[in-house]
Parts: sequence; structure tokens; C-alpha cells
Amino acid sequence: MSTTDKKADNGVNVDALLGAREMLEQTPEAGAFKWRATCDWINGTQSHSSVEGFFGFGAEQPRTREFEFDADHPEAFAAKDGGATPVEYVLVGLASCLTAGVASVAQNRDIQLRSVRATLEGDMDIQGILGVDREVRNGFSGIRVSFEIDADASKDDIEALVAQSQKRSAVYDIITNPTIVSVETK
Repeated sequence: MSTTDKKADNGVNVDALLGAREMLEQTPEAGAFKWRATCDWINGTQSHSSVEGFFGFGAEQPRTREFEFDADHPEAFAAKDGGATPVEYVLVGLASCLTAGVASVAQNRDIQLRSVRATLEGDMDIQGILGVDREVRNGFSGIRVSFEIDADASKDDIEALVAQSQKRSAVYDIITNPTIVSVETK
């Protein structure tokens, strides 16, 4: 078997993804998902969050286990540095979503990946968060994503992988488009 006959194996089950897509074309209401997370305050600025189940494909979907996350702020903010900051989790979410997309698109296009690394930087002026300047936005003013991808593909094909991943990324969409968020107390 020559190297041109060898299929790419990036660990993505494209048949399952395409099967889900076909099923959703027949029953679009099954595409309504509810993702959930719970968060408990620990002390100071530290919190502990978890995710385990979600609703999707028309039913409750269990996970193989509960996933847990600790968040805090650095000592420079008079905190204990007991976890990544919430804004760092946003960067992790974006990086993970885009990277998963690159792997999925590469698998579907039969491109073998050797390595993928996404490096993200988010610019923020904390004068807004601290109430120093009311004109300064509380969130990121910009985010830069840089990919280093080693694959059996041309530069143009790699750029197309990243572009398709960006186009289909839920987290990219959440960050770049307004999302209605309602907050209540019980």
C-alpha cells in the first residue's frame, strides 16, 4: 500500500458526525440542545464548577463522568490563585472548539494531522472591571488565535481547515455574536 492509499486517522469518527447530521436533516427538532454547568463559591474569588449531563437529540444525555473546574484569580489580584481565571476559561473554550474543528475537518477531508497547536491571547484593560474608568469595556477588546499545524497538506489546505473550523465553531460564534443572557436569583 502506498502512502497515497493510506487513509487519514486523526481519531475523529466522521461517519458518526455525518450520521448525526443526516438524522438532524430528518428530525431538526432533535438539534435543540441544552448545555448545563453548576458553580459553587468556595471562598474569596475561588469557585468550583462542574458539568455532567446535557439535553440533546430529544432526550437527556448522560456523560461518562462529571467534569470539574476550579476558577480563581492570581495573587496579583489579592486572590489565592486556586485556578484559571474565568476569562482564561473562555480562551480555553475557544481554543478547544477551534482545534476540535480542525481535527474533524481534516479527518473528513482525509488529511493526516501530525500536530496542532493553537495559541490564544486576549487583550483586556482591567480598569473597566475595577470601576476605574466606566468607558472601558469589562471584557476582551480583542482575541488573537494563532495555529501551528503540521499535516500532510499544502498551506492552502491547512488554511482551509482553519477557516472551516472557524465557520462551524460554536464558541467562536458565541464570542463574536451577541447572545441573550438572562440572570435571576431564586
